[in-house]
Amino acid sequence: MVRQGVVARGERPAVGWGWFASWLALGACAGVGLAAILTVGIALVLPAAVGAGVLLWKGPRNAAVGLLAGLAVPLFYLAYLNRGGPGNVCHTVAGGQSCTDEYTPVPFLAAGVVLAAAGFLLFVLLSRKSGTSRG
Repeated sequence: MVRQGVVARGERPAVGWGWFASWLALGACAGVGLAAILTVGIALVLPAAVGAGVLLWKGPRNAAVGLLAGLAVPLFYLAYLNRGGPGNVCHTVAGGQSCTDEYTPVPFLAAGVVLAAAGFLLFVLLSRKSGTSRG
């Protein structure tokens, strides 16, 4: 038996968080792919992100703001990698000591928080405006 949701007059079908999460993953892949261009050229991640974007484009448009939140994931990763900075940070390894120069993590963290918050807030606002906050 197939169960279909009943939609009241004047309401659109509910847009779930699954669409938002899909766009978020796509944004994370695109951000990693763009960062990889600087080191190894065009990676496999960026063409895969473009292909996934083409597939997701048929879905609800308000979930596409998940792409904005997804761009925060690489920024959070950069903040994590530079968590000991700023300056020269040394770690003890099996054969001696390894030192790296790290940036301050605060700008990466702040930009990531702004992008993530903007993506989530826009999705909630657009869902409520169009009457699709359920799901």
